[in-house]
Amino acid sequence: MSLRSARPVVLLDRDGTINVEQNYLSDPDQLVLIDGVGAALRRLRALGFGLVVVTNQSGVARGYFDLATVTRIHDRLTALLAAEGVTLDGIYVCPHSPDDDCPCRKPRPGMVERAAADLGFDPRQAFLVGDSAVDITLGRTVGATPVLVRTGWGRRTEREAACHPAVIVDDLPAAVAWIERTIGATAGVTDKEGRPS
Repeated sequence: MSLRSARPVVLLDRDGTINVEQNYLSDPDQLVLIDGVGAALRRLRALGFGLVVVTNQSGVARGYFDLATVTRIHDRLTALLAAEGVTLDGIYVCPHSPDDDCPCRKPRPGMVERAAADLGFDPRQAFLVGDSAVDITLGRTVGATPVLVRTGWGRRTEREAACHPAVIVDDLPAAVAWIERTIGATAGVTDKEGRPS
């Protein structure tokens, strides 16, 4: 899918942001959406945003599961979101370990750069929502507005990390409410096609 109409994008961490943190989720049946995520993502769609997941999955490099398992997990994620009336524009995965010096592993910008090239959006006009310091650092690195949620590892990140998000909120629905207020205050709310309303 192309977003070349210059639609704005929300970049989303997966584990702990969209679905309940399972610590190396390796079974598709264990994937559970966090309460309110479906409605929150539908609201972003209604506001004209593209939705792109960027997720580190070092469990592949660690031998906990393989890429085929990640694909099955993402098939389940896609199905659960579809049941909520939500489609994603892309899911980008880094399967490498922290020791691999991979340019796509968050907080390095490779996944976002690839998504931006594939889908035709400007990361500097994006929001990035996640629960960890690497998410917030990635947002800052690519010029997106980073939002820290307290779900997943977010409360620990809030206590321990000096990662400087634009805002800290309880969960994805609260992040979406903040994004909506922010775009309403600065650029006008957009319709589902990304045009000013």
